[in-house]
Amino acid sequence: MLKDNEKNQNNLEQPAQPSLNDQMLRRLEERQHILDGGVNPYPNHFDVSHFSTDIIINFQEDVHEPVSVAGRIMTIRKMGKASFFHIQDSKGRIQIYLKKDDVGEATYDTFKLLDIGDIVGVKGYTFKTRTGEISIHAEKLKLLTKSLRPIPVAKEKEVDGEKVIFDAFSDKELRYRQRYVDLIVNPEVKETFIKRTAIVSFMRQFFSRQGWLEVETPILQPIYGGAAARPFTTHHNALDMQLYLRIANELYLKRLIVGGFDGVFEFAKDFRNEGIDRFHNPEFTQVELYVAYKDYNWMMKLVEELFYQTALEVNQSDVTIFLGNEINLKPPFRRLSIIDAIAEYTGKDIRGKSEEELRFTAKDLGLELDPKISSGKIIDEIFGEFVEPKLIQPTFITDYPTEMSPLAKEHPSQPGIVERFELIVGGKEVCNSFSELNDPVIQRERLESQARLRQRGDEEAMIIDEDFLRAIEYGMPPCAGLGIGIDRLVMLLTGQDSIRDVIFFPHLKPE
Repeated sequence: MLKDNEKNQNNLEQPAQPSLNDQMLRRLEERQHILDGGVNPYPNHFDVSHFSTDIIINFQEDVHEPVSVAGRIMTIRKMGKASFFHIQDSKGRIQIYLKKDDVGEATYDTFKLLDIGDIVGVKGYTFKTRTGEISIHAEKLKLLTKSLRPIPVAKEKEVDGEKVIFDAFSDKELRYRQRYVDLIVNPEVKETFIKRTAIVSFMRQFFSRQGWLEVETPILQPIYGGAAARPFTTHHNALDMQLYLRIANELYLKRLIVGGFDGVFEFAKDFRNEGIDRFHNPEFTQVELYVAYKDYNWMMKLVEELFYQTALEVNQSDVTIFLGNEINLKPPFRRLSIIDAIAEYTGKDIRGKSEEELRFTAKDLGLELDPKISSGKIIDEIFGEFVEPKLIQPTFITDYPTEMSPLAKEHPSQPGIVERFELIVGGKEVCNSFSELNDPVIQRERLESQARLRQRGDEEAMIIDEDFLRAIEYGMPPCAGLGIGIDRLVMLLTGQDSIRDVIFFPHLKPE
């Protein structure tokens, strides 16, 4: 009898085998000829000693340095007894000179069956051609992978004295779907992802140097919380229970603060069942940090220093270009309460207004609202529509109404306001922070209020997590929390205009 997961696998629709075009049929024939010649077109290994860019940088005249390189053929000029081709490895491109008398007839015959896209290993020595190009004179050639599908290689053509590139692999959606081809044909794309790794690595070191502990918390959660968002739902067969992919890791990290850690952080994959656009992907990365005995004022200074130092580390500059704007990340950043920001950019003073009055203000501004949303959401909609896009230079928006932030601590001198900030850069939120609420009685009241909003139809309102409440009933010290959207931070520091350009494999509609 089949197990449940085996049944599910059998029920998955199998895609039809794609039809083969003429080029693929020709390459399959070449593969067979190579096999018939006694050559394995997919051997197990090849020893690499050098990389293309390093060879070119360190090249010395009259020194024929022995090298062993491997890479993908990107250009090829087959001739009678001597040929030229370029290979592309992980660092760049270099030209190979192949002579029949040097590698032998059998190897040269195999070479004549090779195409652009095939992966080869070359052993030889460095030299410079008569045209001045640093190259490798091949003494041995080994086929490492026969490519069966042709790669879209851009071509150059001179028009009116200028070089014009055509047949480039430039269709955005196709590049996202076939990122592997994108990386081959547009190798500069790698730089964004190399910087992404550098950003995360530096932030990890920045936090660890403070003595804070990097931890892991559950991705599958019986109760989702820590943010206002709709979750993805799944089912655990063995326990026969519904589980959720986490929308945030906040509540678990706070449990660790209760347990006695002074500072914890996690680089986490989070999942929100929401729309997809230039700034949202349903699966995204954020880092959350919680530090005991601190508040949001302290956290603002930390964020300023973190963003500034990260920019210097990865770009050697505190200035970056984001969404067409020159952004200066040198501290201090501007600070502005959300109420004052709305007044400054709309001319509307919403301080102390009722839900009905807020609806009238929104309508007066020309904003159409869902009748089910509450005061906090109305303020959020006004801010998002009329204020946020205008905040280009780094700006801390602070002191939100309590209803908008059920997990944040009340401001000691402003009733109905909590100690919270969002950092807005280039018109987009890149991080969020609270002085964390640690009064379990008030926290229960806030979550119960959220439950009532859910009953009104707000699907993103939080639900009550009894275990989290039990945890803070044991006592959580004063605490500052922070969440930074890594994808947006990478966009900011690499000058990318879409979140899809900083995620290797973004979610797309089915082909």
